[in-house]
Amino acid sequence: MSTGSGGGFQDPPAEVLAEAAAAFGLLATPARLHIVWALAQGESDVTGLAERVGGTLPSVSQHLTKLKLAGLVRSRREGRRQVYLVDDPDVVTVVRLMVGQLAERAGHSSLTPVRLRELGA
Repeated sequence: MSTGSGGGFQDPPAEVLAEAAAAFGLLATPARLHIVWALAQGESDVTGLAERVGGTLPSVSQHLTKLKLAGLVRSRREGRRQVYLVDDPDVVTVVRLMVGQLAERAGHSSLTPVRLRELGA
């Protein structure tokens, strides 16, 4: 692996880059990103998510299936309902950071961004 001018960091292996690209690809649609954003705020069932993100039950369910297969969200049974939650806290951090920063730049201060320095970076 080569070290570039990036402060001595080594380039990640191709498999890691491919996995990261796949995860970012799944989050590249506004609907899926909104679902992950909503789940980062707390657990929800598909009905609650559909109401929150403005999607139909079938479309939100399909998005959840894809996110679940990728390991970004998981579900658990609560009585007769499936409750969804983000399975990876690092995904929550990345989504909150990116959406928060963009919201701040656009003047939407109600979405409090996570600062890199608060993450220990």
